[in-house]
Amino acid sequence: MPLLNANVLTLADWAKRLDPDGKVPSIVELLSQTNELLMDMQWIEGNLPTGHRTTVRTGLPTVAWRLLNQGVQPSKSTTAQIDEACGMLEAWSEVDKDLAMLNGNTSAFRLSEAQSFIEAMNQEMASTLFYGNAGVAPEEFTGLSVRYSDPAATNGSNVIDAGSVDVDNTSVWLVVWGGQTVHGIFPKGSKAGLIHEDMGEVTVETTAGIAGTRMRAFQDRWQWKCGIALKDWRYCVRVGSIDVSALTSGTPTDIIPFMIKAYHRVPNLRLGSPVFYMNRTVFQQLDIIRRADVLTGGQLSYDVVDGKIQYAFRGIPIRICDALLNNEAVV
Repeated sequence: MPLLNANVLTLADWAKRLDPDGKVPSIVELLSQTNELLMDMQWIEGNLPTGHRTTVRTGLPTVAWRLLNQGVQPSKSTTAQIDEACGMLEAWSEVDKDLAMLNGNTSAFRLSEAQSFIEAMNQEMASTLFYGNAGVAPEEFTGLSVRYSDPAATNGSNVIDAGSVDVDNTSVWLVVWGGQTVHGIFPKGSKAGLIHEDMGEVTVETTAGIAGTRMRAFQDRWQWKCGIALKDWRYCVRVGSIDVSALTSGTPTDIIPFMIKAYHRVPNLRLGSPVFYMNRTVFQQLDIIRRADVLTGGQLSYDVVDGKIQYAFRGIPIRICDALLNNEAVV
């Protein structure tokens, strides 16, 4: 079983703790339905108003064998502090009051509009988790692809090159979620997950038709303060430069050896909750390979839990993430 810190919770856990009225958990449930990442990703409240400061060990102390009557030189480990920043994702919805009341069920109409905002924010959050770059867009948080982009870097052993030199590339990720590995963060004193404020019926200025005119509208505000903290780079592995065209060709690329390499890059899979992430193109090919292996008695298999097929590789769950692109640059 993974070793988890008591305060490393999923969004659903945080919602139950922070909002006993039950309003936020319903939103969290919708979030998980459209973003499988949130089924696995664990969250910690940051220790800074804008994010989280982590202390990582950068060097081990010196140890030595000694003889009787001889001493050992004192030593110590070395550490460094890293500030991880959160981004603030926000949106506003304004719906003409009379339009919302046309179908006779205003609440249902507003909920249908709200679901589109939930989906849009979900997609943006998942995309930023992998491709965000605060160095280029300071309003975002820095995602995983920027941190795992160079096989020659310090964490280069966890950047596996699948060999493509083409322009249509994608990645497969192995992430071990946990309090000592990698986890989501939200600012100190704020709420976890997507926050919804129903501003009620207000007067707004319209932009269509005659400028400066007014109308009554139902107004909603959506906000999500989030980021990630990478406490130990060894617990995240990227298989990059997967050629999409070769993957779907008549003699497709076998991605299983690269997944095996990723599996063996992690020092201790029991330190957190490991999950593989891939887009639908890669998942489709893996499913085809797995079926062939199962038919011939290979190593890939699946478990059926409560009537639902749970896809896994060597016991590690596999999630589909549509945010992973098919046009990445080579690593």
